[in-house]
Amino acid sequence: QVQLVESGGGLVQAGDSLRLSCAASGRTFSNYDMAWFRQAPGKEREFVAVIGSNPSIRYYADSVKGRFTISRDNAKNTVYLHMNSLKPEDTAVYYCSARRPGPSAYEARTYDYWGQGTQVTVSS
Repeated sequence: QVQLVESGGGLVQAGDSLRLSCAASGRTFSNYDMAWFRQAPGKEREFVAVIGSNPSIRYYADSVKGRFTISRDNAKNTVYLHMNSLKPEDTAVYYCSARRPGPSAYEARTYDYWGQGTQVTVSS
C-alpha cells in the first residue's frame, strides 16, 4: 500500500513558477513509476509527466514540455513537479500517482495509487 500527499499548489500569475511535491509512504518507493496528472473543471483528467523507477526515464505531455520538469528523491520518498512559465490554461487540480512499472504510462487507469490533489490557479 502506498499513500501519497501532494503539496505546493497555490495562486500565481502567468509567467510565474511553482514546485509541487508529493510525499509517499512505503519502503519500496524507488520501485514505482511516479506521475503527475491534472484535471481542470469540466475536463477529464490528463497526463502531465512521469518519471520511471529508473529516473532517467521521463516523459511529458506536449502541453508542458520545456516548461515543466519532473524529478524524484528516493531518499526522501518524494517526487517533484517544477513548473515554469505558467499559463492560465495550466489551472487545474494536480494529482500525484504511483504504479508498478509497465506500459501505457500516459493512461490514468494504469495507476494504482493517487493523492488527494493540490489546486494550482494561474491568473492572467
